[in-house]
Amino acid sequence: MALSRLLEPDRRFMRSALQQAEQAKEKGEVPVGAVVVYGEQIVGRGHNLVESLQDPTAHAEMIAITAACETLQSKVLRGCTLYVTLEPCPMCAGAIVLARLDRLCFGAMDAKAGSASTLYNIPQDKRLNHQTEVVSGVEANQAEALLRDFFQQLRNMPS
Repeated sequence: MALSRLLEPDRRFMRSALQQAEQAKEKGEVPVGAVVVYGEQIVGRGHNLVESLQDPTAHAEMIAITAACETLQSKVLRGCTLYVTLEPCPMCAGAIVLARLDRLCFGAMDAKAGSASTLYNIPQDKRLNHQTEVVSGVEANQAEALLRDFFQQLRNMPS
């Protein structure tokens, strides 16, 4: 979906996801952050912890979804929106469908693993039992800059 339908709350909540991404960066993690919103309230937060936990499933989206399920005491997150700074991978896109999230708003596109529009569109696949509205490009410049700076710093580190 184009940015024309973007509302100020989408930008505001994406800025919260960007704050989560900054926390990931401070820990030496790939700077991806996510928040789950129900109504006007953040019910789940997460940022990448793959390196810290040595867990390939510790993506920002997975952590935020788990936190939201715990907060709402439900495995179903109808009425919720997930804001994430980077387009979800196949694992996270699958979790979005399984959690029955109503909306997904993401910032930067992911040319290598993007599964919400770039390589695949799992959240809107009509063959699945749930479809999620997808809004891309929310605060994309900030999300892209965070990722670009992080990887540039990695490349410049002495071996």
